[in-house]
Amino acid sequence: MAGKRQGRSRTPEPVREKVDGGVAELVPDRERPRAWSLLIDGAPQSHVDLDDPTRLEFAYQRRLGHVVDLVSPPGQPLHVVHLGGGALTLPRYVAATRPRSTQQVIENDAALVQLVRRELPLDRSWRIRVRGGDAREGLAKLPDHWAHLIIADVFTGARTPAHLTSTEFLAEAARVLRPSGWYAANLTDGGRLDFLRSQVATVRACFPECLLAADPAVLRGRRFGNALLLGTAGELPVADLTRRIATDPHPGRVEHGRVLADFTAGAVAVTDATAKSSPAPPDDIFR
Repeated sequence: MAGKRQGRSRTPEPVREKVDGGVAELVPDRERPRAWSLLIDGAPQSHVDLDDPTRLEFAYQRRLGHVVDLVSPPGQPLHVVHLGGGALTLPRYVAATRPRSTQQVIENDAALVQLVRRELPLDRSWRIRVRGGDAREGLAKLPDHWAHLIIADVFTGARTPAHLTSTEFLAEAARVLRPSGWYAANLTDGGRLDFLRSQVATVRACFPECLLAADPAVLRGRRFGNALLLGTAGELPVADLTRRIATDPHPGRVEHGRVLADFTAGAVAVTDATAKSSPAPPDDIFR
């Protein structure tokens, strides 16, 4: 037809917006037409592929995905609590891999939730309820033994808030979990790893089984980065998790049992009276 020209579809423009926790940016993935990365004040938070919610781009998200895969038999619907929402990457993953799951997301940043809902909408058939408010306060409102899995991924100014690091907080998480349920936390640390060691000691004080997974360079204190900390009153499939994490595109190492006890190196469990926020990342880490 005269007057019409066909051309390549244009890559979406980034979306930049002020939210409660800083400046949020949704940056389009140049390789995938409907995939986006979420940054808060320049720090990468999440990656979402709207065409394939099972695709987990970030290493820490893949490790949490392994937790979702192994917490119960494949395909079994779950009750999951997400403390911290971000771009809702993990809730999307649960909904796609375990249909009919029921999920509660507690996110304190109301403006961020509005941005994500508008730009990265959820499938209406997914049973995902997003609640506003503080993660610990929201957790306290949930019934006993409701959740198969609690995922704690809360950052304020790139730091985990102190009140989400104590034995009192973990006691609340244990109350909400089913007897064999899992608590999984995404944490960050570097250097001497004092924060991470104290968090291992805290989880070990509250759960009979505990596991830590991270990049080997992070565990040696050579690089600031993410770590997965897992606790349960049931059993952990240590061999399966170790194999999956070791064969990821960015392989990680799993510490468990005596090796993990040695890693803790005399650190003591944290209480509300002694809790501190996780350390701030180095200024140049995202440059």
